[in-house]
Amino acid sequence: MQRFRTFSERTGEPDDQVDTTARRRTGMFSRALPTRNPLAGLSGLALRFALVGGGGVLVNTVVLYALYHWAGLPLLAASSIAVELAVVHNYLLNDRWTFKVRNPSHRRFIKFNVSVLGGLGVNVLIVWTLVRSGMHVLLANCLGITAAFAVNFASSTGWVWGRRSR
Repeated sequence: MQRFRTFSERTGEPDDQVDTTARRRTGMFSRALPTRNPLAGLSGLALRFALVGGGGVLVNTVVLYALYHWAGLPLLAASSIAVELAVVHNYLLNDRWTFKVRNPSHRRFIKFNVSVLGGLGVNVLIVWTLVRSGMHVLLANCLGITAAFAVNFASSTGWVWGRRSR
């Protein structure tokens, strides 16, 4: 019986990108067909970026609570430190896991900080505008977060970790 090559053998792509467990009957022969990795492509990149962001929310919340309630720092200082630690967390995980870069760089870190500030500005502007126009603050906040995510993801994929940044 003839053995058909898998997608990874034909193109030289790593085998971890291709799961060859799916099989289709073709006449007398069965051949392995590649199945898509659910975390591959742009939607997978967005999902990993969102998961890292969710982890950043947890880091921010825990650090803010600890610094404000336990350490007794003023709210502005505690919040600023918590936000920057969440940004560091997000940068390191996005660098390593989301965008699969081997070595962190100061330049990308600074660019990531700037892009996060852009997303923050979009979030605050949308929340402020929607609340002033009569929308409930929590709904406005959800829309602001969604818009900020889109801005952060676009700037991260295009500018921070774009092809020229690597």
